[in-house]
Amino acid sequence: MLEKNLRAVNRDVKLLVQDSQALFQAAAALSGDKADELRTRAMRLLDSALVAAQEAQANAVDASKEMADSAEEYVKENPWRALATAAGVGFLVGVILTKK
Repeated sequence: MLEKNLRAVNRDVKLLVQDSQALFQAAAALSGDKADELRTRAMRLLDSALVAAQEAQANAVDASKEMADSAEEYVKENPWRALATAAGVGFLVGVILTKK
């Protein structure tokens, strides 16, 4: 679910940035009230892209904290399993690295 949300936010941010760039380019060719209006719209688009990116970052941080907490809880409840798993993974990595 988190991956889908991050992909959607990433896509939305890219679209917002592209729209903002197009508005800035159009505003560069214009002068007066039209240019000011286009610049204002572009700034609003960029602000919304920034907010979306910050929300995605906050969601990712929250999700990673939850995963770390659940891993810590698992290790506290099952210390021997965690130790055996870590030893097994370490052994496999050692075997793989010594073959190279």
